Amino acid sequence: MSREYIARDPRTGRPINVGSTRRRTKKSDLKEGPWMAIPQQAVIPLAKGQIETYRVGWKEKDYHMTRLDAIKALSIIAGDQIHEGHKILLDCLMDDDPEVRIAGLFALPSVAERRSSELFDHLSVLLDDKDANVRKAASNCLKSVAPVFPSATKGTLAFELRHHIRQRSQAAFAGLGDLCTTWPEVACDHIDELLQEESLYLRRSAAALLRKVLVKGGAAAWDLIGWALEDEDPETRIQASRSLVPLAHREQRIATILAERAILDSESKVMLSAIRCIEVLDTDNGRARDLVLAGCSHEHASVRLACVKILPRLMGDEILRNHCNALLREEKDEKIRAELKQMAFDAQIEGTEEQKNAFLAPAPKVPKIDREIAEAQGQTIGLEDLPPQEPETKKTRHG
Repeated sequence: MSREYIARDPRTGRPINVGSTRRRTKKSDLKEGPWMAIPQQAVIPLAKGQIETYRVGWKEKDYHMTRLDAIKALSIIAGDQIHEGHKILLDCLMDDDPEVRIAGLFALPSVAERRSSELFDHLSVLLDDKDANVRKAASNCLKSVAPVFPSATKGTLAFELRHHIRQRSQAAFAGLGDLCTTWPEVACDHIDELLQEESLYLRRSAAALLRKVLVKGGAAAWDLIGWALEDEDPETRIQASRSLVPLAHREQRIATILAERAILDSESKVMLSAIRCIEVLDTDNGRARDLVLAGCSHEHASVRLACVKILPRLMGDEILRNHCNALLREEKDEKIRAELKQMAFDAQIEGTEEQKNAFLAPAPKVPKIDREIAEAQGQTIGLEDLPPQEPETKKTRHG
């Protein structure tokens, strides 16, 4: 069997995200229940109502399954029965009984993996059902199928993301979060459109998903982070800045460019995220070094303190002390001054006698023969003379 060719960046050796015909298919999560014990041959008759109940054993207990349980069991049928099961599911989604529609929505994700015709049209209708429980079940269903069927649910998902009812919008964003893992290209398109919305909630929620598309999103994800960092809303920029550190672990060059922009932000949390990103970056990089040195003179004390703590990684001892002394002339914040004084302190020159002696070269080792001669004379090398041994006193015997 031939191995799959992997295109790699000649500079880093990492795989290039060029897309592939092979993609790991995500399957919908199926909740367990007694209905899973219904035999295949009994699912269709029970779902049609030809059988009122069916007794099954599940985890050492007996249950009497009804039509609603059989509709849920449509998710486990296979083979030739899937065609008839698909027709039954379509009828259930249009049934007058809300409980039947809810049971049909439960089975929809699994049935759609084998036969999806017309199912998503009914899903979009049930999202606006007159029954609140049906609408909630439809939102949960969309959350499950969106990562598996991105094309079929693209329009519906986009509408639900912008819905004025927060619960429906949150369910759609949960589905979009899973979509970031399975189909990052499609997720980037959704996030791109959301970042252009006027609603702060939409832009902030979209920016919070940038970390998820960072792994496989490629250049499109980098652009989205850059655009979000330029948003007029501070919270959106804060959410976007949280992607800088993960980006620094993957693409240092892009992370350096974005950190250079973020460190000049007026929001302190964005600047701190940029500094954490710089800490991850290779400090030998000239641009990263310049950013840290410039940050030591920033107007915000938190930014100055964070940059000052990085200085020992950039400079040698002597250069560090000179630079800290120069910063001390203008620094007024007591916490930063204490940090600078600690870095500028030279124990070899300004320390106590004990601290200075610690830098002295150790005395040469005394030869073994000289040590033996000294011990024979009752002396110890480097110490005072040994005290004379006391004569042993004879013990008096009693009795």
